[in-house]
Amino acid sequence: MADGPAPKRRREEAEAAPGPAAPFPLGSVRLRRLLRDSAREKAAFVHGQVVGPAGEETDAVLILEKTPFQEEKIEELLRTHTRLELQMRNDIYSTYRLYPPPALSEIKATVVYPATEKHLQKYLRQEVHLIRETWEDYKNITLPFIQSQSFSIQWVYNILEKKAEADRIVHENPDPCNGFVLVPDLKWNQNQLEDLYLIALIHRRDVKSLRDLTAEHLPLLRNILQEGKEAITKRFGVPGSQLRIYLHYQPSYYHLHVHFTALGYDAPGISAERAHLLEDVIDNLLLDAQYYQKRALTFALRADEPLLKKFQEAGRVNVS
Repeated sequence: MADGPAPKRRREEAEAAPGPAAPFPLGSVRLRRLLRDSAREKAAFVHGQVVGPAGEETDAVLILEKTPFQEEKIEELLRTHTRLELQMRNDIYSTYRLYPPPALSEIKATVVYPATEKHLQKYLRQEVHLIRETWEDYKNITLPFIQSQSFSIQWVYNILEKKAEADRIVHENPDPCNGFVLVPDLKWNQNQLEDLYLIALIHRRDVKSLRDLTAEHLPLLRNILQEGKEAITKRFGVPGSQLRIYLHYQPSYYHLHVHFTALGYDAPGISAERAHLLEDVIDNLLLDAQYYQKRALTFALRADEPLLKKFQEAGRVNVS
């Protein structure tokens, strides 16, 4: 699906990254091409290759992001910068190129290694097309496609079973039917609240996406909404009125999850064609128990995505 530089929760990177005993050999990466860059997000997506002992080359994707400013570090940055170059001056306005000291020049590096061709295509700059999916489209095109794919969500089960990230859990409702786990998203370094980002993962494994939701799931959705807001307020001091709480359709992985982001944060995937506010979802299901099995849903697909080809083959979209 069409993602920002840090599209839904980048779990495949966490799964693929070597453990502490085997740090990624960043210094030996041979750069092959820039897959994509984002001036708005201050991020670059790079295709690199790691040369092994026998000379074999293994693909890797590096996501390089400039970390947000931290208020307590700004004065130190101004005081200890290594160089300041004037770029332009006009009346009271001037711009400079400021070079911070190494200690304040942090870049977050996310690694996908070993990376497959699918990973490379995922991060490659692509044209995006809007799809208007009816319920018939979902049954005849989208659902068969999902069922035919081997989307790995083992990382979700690892969290739910406390095999990974147990120390990162902010809140859990253990009910197997109406419970969930709330964890910080990997895109959030938890150093500032301006880009707060958490994910609620449901315990039950039979709900893939928004399309599966019916009135039966209202207790689960209400638990996520209420308990999620309360847990975030208690832990981070952010009131519910300053949270954007939503689901993606299409999601980046097919296990129902809910996004909690700071309202002032321009998070990836909050565009009108992708994000569905949780409270609106609850209201829609109260109006009609089968609401998401009846209405058409709009979402964006990148030009290289196989699902777009399925819609083309079915005559449901023309990208020329």
